[in-house]
Amino acid sequence: MGILDSLENSPAFRGALGQLGSAVLPVVLSEVLGNGSQGGLSAVVAKLQQAGLGDQVKSWLGNGQNLPITAEQLQEVLGSDTVKQLAARFNIPVDQLSQILAQELPKSVDGASPNGHLPASA
Repeated sequence: MGILDSLENSPAFRGALGQLGSAVLPVVLSEVLGNGSQGGLSAVVAKLQQAGLGDQVKSWLGNGQNLPITAEQLQEVLGSDTVKQLAARFNIPVDQLSQILAQELPKSVDGASPNGHLPASA
């Protein structure tokens, strides 16, 4: 299961985006973690590592329990302006979008890295 599938199947994320319809959901996910402004999942992971969150990332890539990341940490790494723009674009509260992404990112990285490494296309 890829990162977009994982987030797309998240009840919390679907609830937040319910008013937008399923056609918009892939666009939001691509903007945040896909090939949009953040450069893909590998680029987001690299940004997290550079921001001092390497232990969290290692736990997501490994086979053990995934360490959490806060909405604030994720928003700082992605960029506050980016998150605000995305939230405004899709009419989702910034706090809600950041919280959902913080909950789902560890699962998504874990699911996209079954062998402990992200595929080159991630």
